[in-house]
Amino acid sequence: MIDLDQWQEIYFTLKKNKLRTFLTGFSVAWGIFMLVLLLAAGKGFENGVKSNFSDMSPTMVEIGGGETSLSYKGLKPGREITFVEEDLRNIQSNIPQLEFLSAEFHAWGDNFVSYKNKEGNYNIIACHADYNKIEINTIQDGRFINKEDVEKKRKVAVIGSNIKEALFKNTNPIGKYFIIKGVPFLIIGYFKDQGKPWRLGRILIPYSTSQLVYNGNGFKNIMISLKKNITADENNKAVDNIKKILAAKHLFDPQDPKAIWMFNFTELLNMIGGLFIGINIFVWIIGIGTIIAGIVGVSNIMIITVKERTKEIGIRKALGATPNSIISLIVKESMFITSIFGYIGLAAGVILIELVNLWLSQSDINKETFANPEINLNVGLAAIVLLTICGVIAGFIPALKASKVPPIEALRAD
Repeated sequence: MIDLDQWQEIYFTLKKNKLRTFLTGFSVAWGIFMLVLLLAAGKGFENGVKSNFSDMSPTMVEIGGGETSLSYKGLKPGREITFVEEDLRNIQSNIPQLEFLSAEFHAWGDNFVSYKNKEGNYNIIACHADYNKIEINTIQDGRFINKEDVEKKRKVAVIGSNIKEALFKNTNPIGKYFIIKGVPFLIIGYFKDQGKPWRLGRILIPYSTSQLVYNGNGFKNIMISLKKNITADENNKAVDNIKKILAAKHLFDPQDPKAIWMFNFTELLNMIGGLFIGINIFVWIIGIGTIIAGIVGVSNIMIITVKERTKEIGIRKALGATPNSIISLIVKESMFITSIFGYIGLAAGVILIELVNLWLSQSDINKETFANPEINLNVGLAAIVLLTICGVIAGFIPALKASKVPPIEALRAD
């Protein structure tokens, strides 16, 4: 049952000491406010960094051919490693953790592309049907290359949206032919360019078609995506086995650091995840330290309040007030200050975060390092509950001491 008389007394006590109440509550609100801002800032940096990798499979492994630096089975160093389609078949047959697989052939040099009276020079990348499940491109219209395109060596192409704007402007390019180095290709789809410099101006064609058009006999990159439910040990084992398979085929020492290079995206994500776990721990230490400072302030103020009201407490006890009623009065006052000002700090932090998000959405600021700062409200509310409990403890200690003072001693207090 709510004791209206007690709450009315608490109200008048706080009203009587407005400045003291405000300064005490401000320290609590500031602690929650800073915790919310720090957590949101940490999440903003995490979102920004991860947005750079949103267009890649989280289990992607990229393999590139290099040049041997060690002698192996009588072969001298300095041999260039170029992959062939047999490498893809060997990997597919011997790596059970494999999910998707594709070659990546870059047609370097002058890639003159034209449509009617418009022309340009763009990056040509040849790949297999699984490529778009490894290095993800958002198809805006049409479709991506499929297995039939590769098997039948079709002259089809998928283009980036910036090429669509440059060559076709407001015209839908799907179903139209354009010329790549004198060879007509049918456009079957276009994808959204991600805005990264190395990913702009790309045209994707079937790998088998590139071997005809460019007279190619190999490729320098293999793109792989491993199954997402495998453990870290299985991931590392798969990567090691892939290297052994390629070493056996191309006769290089598996320990040769320069024969091929391998980029395991899972390792990078784990490293980034560990970094942000460390940042969050640091943020919580700073935030909790600030909150504790506010709680100490509340506790000190309650000690002063009890000391000021010692004679009043003595009169209450002389008139029959129980120790529990005295403890309840002081604890409720402490709890009221911490909870109300805690909510004010939380609300102020959330409002500021929303304003920052609104500003970011309307500005041209680089969002690859900081994007969408946010906070889990459950975390904020949990902090408020913890703060309230701490407020109860902060008020309980001086209240318990006050309840034990004999009425005669209390009445004699100055």
